Amino acid sequence: MKTIKKSDLPHKTCIVCRRPFSWRKKWKDCWDEVKYCSDRCRGMRPQKNNSKEKHE
Repeated sequence: MKTIKKSDLPHKTCIVCRRPFSWRKKWKDCWDEVKYCSDRCRGMRPQKNNSKEKHE
């Protein structure tokens, strides 16, 4: 089994906290969809405003 250095793993930037994070084994099947570095950041993601205001 070939050992990979942590510095050679792919990196992304979290869209909430703007910190870099690297690939984790649990993300091996969904790395393209990963946007957040942690559950905390995923919970603080920006909410879409679906309410429509009525203009009279």
